[in-house]
Amino acid sequence: MASAKVCLAAIAGAHGVQGLVRLKTFTERPEDVVAYGALSDQSGGRQFRLTLRGTQKGLLLVAIEGVRDRTAAEALKGLRLYVAREALPPPEDPEEFYHADLIGLAVEDTDGKPLGVVRAVEDFGAGPLLDVESDEGSIMLPFTLAVVPLVDLPGRRLVADPPVALDAGPDGDGAPRKKASKQERKPRSGTGQGGPKAS
Repeated sequence: MASAKVCLAAIAGAHGVQGLVRLKTFTERPEDVVAYGALSDQSGGRQFRLTLRGTQKGLLLVAIEGVRDRTAAEALKGLRLYVAREALPPPEDPEEFYHADLIGLAVEDTDGKPLGVVRAVEDFGAGPLLDVESDEGSIMLPFTLAVVPLVDLPGRRLVADPPVALDAGPDGDGAPRKKASKQERKPRSGTGQGGPKAS
């Protein structure tokens, strides 16, 4: 089985004529992306060694070993850069999780009935959601303590207590559900010590 990978950054485009790229990072502190050594593409077939050169409008300016001109830098636009999951430290907060650790977990309800498997972690601005693949299709579960009371990483499962109607308010009128911010779980791609945050 291939090692899980975590996306640390994406190349936003070229900068200047000497091969620098603009890098959007998904790390807690953007500059920490260079601390992991060589990063790879998603397949792991290509390696990229980064050197920080500066910042511009919230993005890092980075030199990539072997990339010496604007043409080569522009060819990398849109490339996402990854690190092996085992290279990352464990989250400090027990209620924080790497996306890579959640994807693939079996989901069951509080009675033990299988609901599906987590295929992605999404966030469209209202908080993290688990995209669960079920026999009936895709289910989006809010990743909160109320809806997901148990995450059992060693057991490769999580327990969910889905709302009766995931897209309706408590009275079925479509009003948005309120969520207690203190109860919200925070699935992450990394930790506060240089690891990537949820994106």
